[in-house]
Amino acid sequence: MNSDTNDFVAGLNTWHGDILGRKTAEALRRNHFDAQYFESAEALCLAVMKLINPGQKVAFGGSQTIKQLGLPELIAAKQATILDHNAPGLSADEKIEIMRRQQVCDVFLCSANAITTDGQIYDVDGNGNRVSAMVFGPKKVIVIAGTNKLCHDEASAWERIRSTAAPVNMKRLNRGTPCATSGYCEDCSSRERGCNAFLILKKKPSLTDMSVFIVNKSLGF
Repeated sequence: MNSDTNDFVAGLNTWHGDILGRKTAEALRRNHFDAQYFESAEALCLAVMKLINPGQKVAFGGSQTIKQLGLPELIAAKQATILDHNAPGLSADEKIEIMRRQQVCDVFLCSANAITTDGQIYDVDGNGNRVSAMVFGPKKVIVIAGTNKLCHDEASAWERIRSTAAPVNMKRLNRGTPCATSGYCEDCSSRERGCNAFLILKKKPSLTDMSVFIVNKSLGF
């Protein structure tokens, strides 16, 4: 492998992510979100941890982005109480009860399926627990997204969800949906479908303390 070529390509990708990340954060601020752009995952994690206090009840919304950043471990080390509906050994009723408690937690962390460069956030949910918590309930909501989730406009945001976010997530969950086989959303009627609740945040919800953190890194799907 040509290390000079690899470095050159990596540099271009970093430049591109930086341009889009800064532009999107600025647009989000115009839409009244507390939005910040970070050049590194380390800087982003430091900013998140400043918003977490010992004893707080913190939930994650099943985000792979949050897990990749190692935030659950960092938050647990700060002696916060983690509300994890995916913890092993939970019964179906216990899982649902934790999901209800997440709606009124102190801090709710999640990612987005897509964010447009004009500052709008797009999400799709199967149960609706993530999108409902994003809109209202938790005392603080933190949305974290890598630059791989930034899209030009609404059409490309939905296309990203259909072609990448939805099918990969269904494959992760071992769902028997058509997209878990074909790799592309087929707008199915499966009872295992994960695309039941759709959310567009065009502006920050009025009563929700929401921060949107964008980092120049490919995270989640």
